[in-house]
Amino acid sequence: MMVSNSPSLSPQIIPVLGLPLHLHENYEAWLAQRVQTGQSTHVVTLNAEMAMQAQSNPELAQCIHQADLSIPDGSGVVFYLYLRGHRSDRVPGIEVAENLLKRAAQESWSVFFYGGKPGVPEVAQENWQKAHPQLAIVGVQHGYLQASEEDLLLDRLKTLQPQIILVGLGVPRQELWIQQHRHLCPRATWIGVGGSFDIWAGVKERAPQWFQDNHLEWMYRLYQEPWRWRRMLALPHFAWKALQWKD
Repeated sequence: MMVSNSPSLSPQIIPVLGLPLHLHENYEAWLAQRVQTGQSTHVVTLNAEMAMQAQSNPELAQCIHQADLSIPDGSGVVFYLYLRGHRSDRVPGIEVAENLLKRAAQESWSVFFYGGKPGVPEVAQENWQKAHPQLAIVGVQHGYLQASEEDLLLDRLKTLQPQIILVGLGVPRQELWIQQHRHLCPRATWIGVGGSFDIWAGVKERAPQWFQDNHLEWMYRLYQEPWRWRRMLALPHFAWKALQWKD
């Protein structure tokens, strides 16, 4: 995807159902520069389901508008761009996060995991540090907290000041939580990573490569989690809107 010639340049902004999407030739390099220079950064992984939720959730829409980077995570978003003459590959948020963690291991950047069921982020941490012993994961916390426990988490973040904070609370909770609390670590890069901790912990697996390459990862996820079928109805609704929407 040729959009800019340098990771230091600002990404190109394209509207998707009225929401900002940022196109860049090298998201990882752009993010690495932000981490290196300590610029507060909120990354949103925009897909069709999130875009449809934002149509009826003004708080989520505001989060997306205020995010520093909104990447084309879903095939539906790539389809939307194609209809409007913009060529873009799908950029899965989990892969952006993985590449940033590998860079963090090389650069000694500090990382915090927040989200997932009890025990899951701990196993994700163990697996990452087995593969990358240099990676400095300075803290982990599951996402099932009482109010008093969350206060303790916020105090930990203020004390630790990690440079990368991955939040896996699901959409829209993770986006709203990041927007509310990002001021606590004003030099950090925050990314909503959904169910990535489950995958890194081995609780779930990503779709086989063939499904990924053919834009069918959503189908494999539905196979794994059939209870999601109601949420998947957002996909045809998004496609219909993509055909009708005037930016």
